[in-house]
Amino acid sequence: MNSGCNFNMSKSEKITITVEKEQAGKRLDIYVAEKVANYSRSQISRYLKEGCLSVNGGDAKARYKVRSGDLIEIDLPTPPPTTVKAENIPLDIVYEDDQVIVINKPAGMVTHPGHGNRTGTLVNALLYHCKELSSTGGPERAGIVHRLDKGTSGLLVAAKTETAHRHLANQLQDKSLFREYIAFAWGHLKESTGVWDLPIGRSISNPTRMRVDHGAGREAQTAYELVVRYDLCDKLRLRLKTGRTHQIRVHLSHFNHPIFGDPDYSGRENRVRGIAPELRPAAKKLLKIINRPALHAARLGFVHPQSGKRLELSAEMPADMQQLETALVDPAGKKDYPPDGFSPDTAYNFLRE
Repeated sequence: MNSGCNFNMSKSEKITITVEKEQAGKRLDIYVAEKVANYSRSQISRYLKEGCLSVNGGDAKARYKVRSGDLIEIDLPTPPPTTVKAENIPLDIVYEDDQVIVINKPAGMVTHPGHGNRTGTLVNALLYHCKELSSTGGPERAGIVHRLDKGTSGLLVAAKTETAHRHLANQLQDKSLFREYIAFAWGHLKESTGVWDLPIGRSISNPTRMRVDHGAGREAQTAYELVVRYDLCDKLRLRLKTGRTHQIRVHLSHFNHPIFGDPDYSGRENRVRGIAPELRPAAKKLLKIINRPALHAARLGFVHPQSGKRLELSAEMPADMQQLETALVDPAGKKDYPPDGFSPDTAYNFLRE
């Protein structure tokens, strides 16, 4: 094994596995995640990068294809006791049982503690509400399987047990965890439906933001459908086929249709300067309605980790987005849409493919 696991943890679980002939050819991270209980594939990949796993006494990468007889030695760190404070913060619970909990997160709430946000997060609230949360992601991400940006409202599932976390993480990995969003975007898209397939990487000039990066970016796919067209905005329904940081916001901004109200991706006053002068006063009034990106995680679907049944959950747009839509309607009513040959059923099926 290399110089040792780099995680700063006092205890660890040591495991040795010999690859069976029938398992040869699998990726190392997949193979180990299948063999070791209570650890997801993403967690195993992290431990690989930190030097906690070796193959035949040497370093190995997640994509390594295991061979019959390979000796895999694992030094899995045990997380230290949580230092995140439980806080009595009200939660809008959409679904809950002894395995999972689904929250309708309000805009303005950070998903988990981090630099500058140690309290008031969803994790702080979950620790108070739940007797048990998975520890796979460490104490600061207790229960968290996927995240929503601070300014994004809507549905988020958290895991109470390690088994539930592993199941949900695998669904996230194989893209069977269904996530559908509603957004208001500046301007008018050329096509009523489609898929944006553009890699996303971190911005060079601002490390807190992302950008379309065809060189070093990671695969990112967003399916979209036009729901209603207003004078200033398009109301869109979007489905994540991947889950990159700021994915929907970056894709829309890349096409010069930033999400209405988005302060980080040119969706506020700087966008007003690019529209017709006669529309600017109305646009400025609309921006006073919402102080965040007009983006809401409206639908969530996944297979329950214990029952095996599929759950489909939904949450209405919050008040600020409803008020925004009311103000967008012109005096004569909504413009005629959708165009001939296009139906909501067709769009919905398209997004679920």
